[in-house]
Amino acid sequence: MATIKDIAEKANVSSATVSRVLNYDNTLSVSDEKRQLIFEIAESMDYMPPRKRNIKKTQKKLRIGLVHWYTMSQELDDPYYMSIRLGIEKTCYGTNIDIIKIFRPDEYDFGSLDRMDGFIAIGKFTESQIKKLAEVSSNIVFVDSSPMEEQFDSVIIDFEKAVVGALNYLWENGHRKIGYIGGREYIGHEKIALGERREAVFRDYMKSHEALDEDQIYIGDFLAESGYELMKKAIKQSGNLPTAFLVANDSMAIGVLRAAHEMGLKVPENMSVIGFNDIPTSKFTAPPLTSVRVHKEFMGETAVELLLERILKKRVISKKVVVPTELCMRASCRSI
Repeated sequence: MATIKDIAEKANVSSATVSRVLNYDNTLSVSDEKRQLIFEIAESMDYMPPRKRNIKKTQKKLRIGLVHWYTMSQELDDPYYMSIRLGIEKTCYGTNIDIIKIFRPDEYDFGSLDRMDGFIAIGKFTESQIKKLAEVSSNIVFVDSSPMEEQFDSVIIDFEKAVVGALNYLWENGHRKIGYIGGREYIGHEKIALGERREAVFRDYMKSHEALDEDQIYIGDFLAESGYELMKKAIKQSGNLPTAFLVANDSMAIGVLRAAHEMGLKVPENMSVIGFNDIPTSKFTAPPLTSVRVHKEFMGETAVELLLERILKKRVISKKVVVPTELCMRASCRSI
């Protein structure tokens, strides 16, 4: 049976690092890539924590599919989804649950699967993709989207409360000219455009406060590079830059901070910035990023619990779980 030392040697890290990663020690300073590598090595070596080794052999071994709408490289660019996936793996880890990882379902042959007890689907999916999953198993839990709610379980956050809370914070601190930097998402081979809830709530809020300025809404991709380019564009073309920006995710916000620095703007002295998702690196940016914290790993854990209810307790009525968010105030915002 594999040991922590075996994993440490293969990952080229210390045994203490492996132990802390496998126990989800959030105080450990280690890259997401290294954290992912350790989990994948542990899984490939069938490592089982001591506290889980006494699971009854007679317990049915479950086999579930973890379906991701991203590729592995895309996931590395957006740690939000990686954290959800790790929360799922953490809950399944060391128990009688086998996970089959499926990235980009359009490119996967679901007919090759022998037996599946259910699926957890991370991200957004087309009707044709959902149909492929349902043909294999009717036990499906969606995370970060909620399609066909009368039939399938889902775990989401309340985007409206999250965005309104962030904007209320800015408004109460004197900001009246607020810009938005966000992105667009597309699903399936058809590249179907998705509506962006954060942007819609932002528009509604600013319009209701008679402060909406369409010229201060910048849309690109949900990547740091896009945030960087959009911020440079905003600075170059605006003679009256907003006193604050709400940014749709922290990856983009990191690009925004870099662009502001390169263009000679000080955050928060010249411009406040709020990100979204509160990824681990947000507290280490310069300045530390104010961000909407999404409990990503908890969303993954909850998805597993819902799926087990479907499989083991034969629940037929669907559930939709809405996980709350919170605003983490750091140095990238100030009152004016």
